Amino acid sequence: MGHRIIFATGNEGKMREVRAILADLGLPVLSMKEAGADPVIVEDGKTFGENAQIKAQAVWNCTGDIVLADDSGLVVDYIGGEPGIYSARYMGEDTSYVIKNQNIIDRLKDAKGKERSARFVCNIAAVLPDGRVLHAEETMEGLIAEKPAGTGGFGYDPILYLPEFGMTSAEITMEEKNKISHRGKALEAIKRVLAAELEKDGRDSR
Repeated sequence: MGHRIIFATGNEGKMREVRAILADLGLPVLSMKEAGADPVIVEDGKTFGENAQIKAQAVWNCTGDIVLADDSGLVVDYIGGEPGIYSARYMGEDTSYVIKNQNIIDRLKDAKGKERSARFVCNIAAVLPDGRVLHAEETMEGLIAEKPAGTGGFGYDPILYLPEFGMTSAEITMEEKNKISHRGKALEAIKRVLAAELEKDGRDSR
């Protein structure tokens, strides 16, 4: 089965995380740019899973390798699950996360304690060389912080407070984050599925 894994993203921060977790599968992990794939992708799905699959299949159509794509976002209960699948496009794609983060904090100014519950959700779709699609979805639970904190991570990390650490997702180390993050856990889950597929493939080709 496929001699390489392509992850459908142009985000370098994300690629570092992906490479670190998938390294022990023993296959090269390329970004779609490195694989020379640049399809037009219209993310018009209604769920994280649909959008992840749309991205993965668009790149798979160009390459035919094992292609992974994720769709992730911040779900804030107090504001009806926003920004959800629109996390990247919330308030406009070119709006800085400093502004997006402050807007969410402002909208929760009257929310107390558990009313501030929120989570990062990540769905990873894997399209195998034979066209089969596998999914893994995980979350990282927390609360919306009273104010942004930390310089690690990206996006909404500075405003998701993690009670078990007593700090935000942008304040913990990359190593800690990979263990508990929505993307880290979803990558681990999809890695187990891919490892089983690769092993089966190895047995079948003997």
